[in-house]
Amino acid sequence: MLKLLSYPLTFIYYVFFLLTLLVFHPIQWFCFNVFGYKAHKKSVDALQYCLLRCTNILGTQFMFNNPHKIDTNQPVIIIANHQSLYDISPIMWYMRKHHPKFISKIELGKGIPSVSYNLRHGGSVLIDRKNPRQSLPAIMKFAEYIEENKRAAVIFPEGTRSKNGVPKDFQTKGLEILFKKIPSALVVPITINNSWKMVRYGKFPMGLGTHIKFDVHKPLKISDFKDTQNLINTIETTIKEYIIPLK
Repeated sequence: MLKLLSYPLTFIYYVFFLLTLLVFHPIQWFCFNVFGYKAHKKSVDALQYCLLRCTNILGTQFMFNNPHKIDTNQPVIIIANHQSLYDISPIMWYMRKHHPKFISKIELGKGIPSVSYNLRHGGSVLIDRKNPRQSLPAIMKFAEYIEENKRAAVIFPEGTRSKNGVPKDFQTKGLEILFKKIPSALVVPITINNSWKMVRYGKFPMGLGTHIKFDVHKPLKISDFKDTQNLINTIETTIKEYIIPLK
């Protein structure tokens, strides 16, 4: 019965989702080209808020648990497990004071209103995962940008989304580059639960009444760890420890 109800609600959701992207695309362009980064950033923040509200049509609720006071005057590396595309807007909205920027696959850099524009012009980096000659230098340049501007790099080290919430092993190359190039950063591990349930049936229909939870763990200083692999292991263990087992 619930899945049957999700068909009309998913249709309504996609209408509002698409309208939101189409409305904010020219707003982003105007803000960026006329007023610059700060205005563009505000337009992107507003976009994320509206995208979150669109998911309320599906009965989606977000809980973002962050008991830590994280300094906004130093670079941050946000590391999280990855369950769906619905991991992204909550991080961008609730961590907006840190100016989160993403390491994204190059395919997302075109064809998606608002999203592609922000990825190209908002400070994120687009990488070709099949081409290390492009991706590794791009990540290095991105890391230098984060370090210089004291912003937040967001990375999902599993590489691909978990379709059932079961975490995958972390890929370490991107993390190693970020740690080396942003030595003054605070590392902020985040555990994401239940966002995979939004797409449990695929893109249509979508799951209803999903309670998506984000747990922000104690920030870690890179300088406190002499061994990079030890830092990565600590982060991976912390994140996975809070993942709710699949039932």
